[in-house]
Amino acid sequence: MKEHIKSVTLVNPSFDENPKDNLIISFLDKTPLNIKDILKITKNSVLKDNNDIKDYLHVRNSNTKQYEDISITDLKDVIKSYIKWLKDRGVRSKWLFPDEQDKHIDEDNFYLVMQRVGDLIGINYLGTHTMRKTGAYRVYVQSHYNISLVMSLLNHSSQAMTLKYLGLDRESTEKMLDDINFG
Repeated sequence: MKEHIKSVTLVNPSFDENPKDNLIISFLDKTPLNIKDILKITKNSVLKDNNDIKDYLHVRNSNTKQYEDISITDLKDVIKSYIKWLKDRGVRSKWLFPDEQDKHIDEDNFYLVMQRVGDLIGINYLGTHTMRKTGAYRVYVQSHYNISLVMSLLNHSSQAMTLKYLGLDRESTEKMLDDINFG
């Protein structure tokens, strides 16, 4: 997914000029957070008292209602430049991703961004949840199919739920097995 978005910036460089969209996409790409939780992040949750970027984001998962510590070390440079971009524009909102009414932007607003990206790269199924699923599948494969790890990252209550989420439920597994030549 990240490669597709990078290709959009090559085709349409003006897309890359929006640091807000780029940071949200980076959060989607580098954390297990869902879009609802990302959009509700406040500046104070990513900034230390001395305005340095924190190593971890302490966030309440909107699905489980439990608090989690999510590493944001890979995002420090992007967050820092985005905070500077906000400051240079005089934006003084408590929200990391504010709208014009000084509230956080909502899922519908960001869905329009993802739809625009999808249109530019010719993918009609691109939505706010696509990157979360893609990231979860990457973890699944790169962890040598550790379903428990993925289940934990996604805060799912069962392996069956996680397998279905990844598109690996019994029906799709049987279909994949039909394509294998066992000799």
